[in-house]
Amino acid sequence: MAKFYTELDNKLQEFIAGQKIFFVGTAASEGRVNVSPKGMDSLKVLNSNQLIWLNLTGSGNETTAHLLEQPRMTLMFCAFEGKPWILRVYGKARAIHPRDDEWENWIKLFPEYPGSRQIFLLDVESAQTSCGFAVPNYQYKQDREDLVQWTEKIGDEGVKKYWKKNNQTSIDGKPTKIFND
Repeated sequence: MAKFYTELDNKLQEFIAGQKIFFVGTAASEGRVNVSPKGMDSLKVLNSNQLIWLNLTGSGNETTAHLLEQPRMTLMFCAFEGKPWILRVYGKARAIHPRDDEWENWIKLFPEYPGSRQIFLLDVESAQTSCGFAVPNYQYKQDREDLVQWTEKIGDEGVKKYWKKNNQTSIDGKPTKIFND
């Protein structure tokens, strides 16, 4: 049975802390809806009404483009081990870029990852739990090192070139303002 919350209580925060993967959902006013898996040590619960997560370089930059038009964001967590449970966190988010004054305060919360592209600050409006009876059991093995190794190999300048080529617009042609255009 689904249950709604107005904030992330201790039980929900503990559940989030125990998950190795989460999913981000965003959408602009028109175009494709984006759902993206995230992992590594890239998400922190700040308090009962705020989450923050670090976005690393990727093939697209949909989340940022969508938030410029529509700040809605949903994060979903699934229990792949233990009690079958799903948590969705709903709210409004904004992007913080390395060029922004507040970047230095927030980036300290995360391990030093090459290719860090944005930080997303999510103000939680509500949360919902539901059963995860149909979610399969999986056993966590380890984080993948591919992204870190790739960004280390191409270096900071290579990452910026990649952003220029692949991350300035969404797949629907919406701007991401990764370079403050």
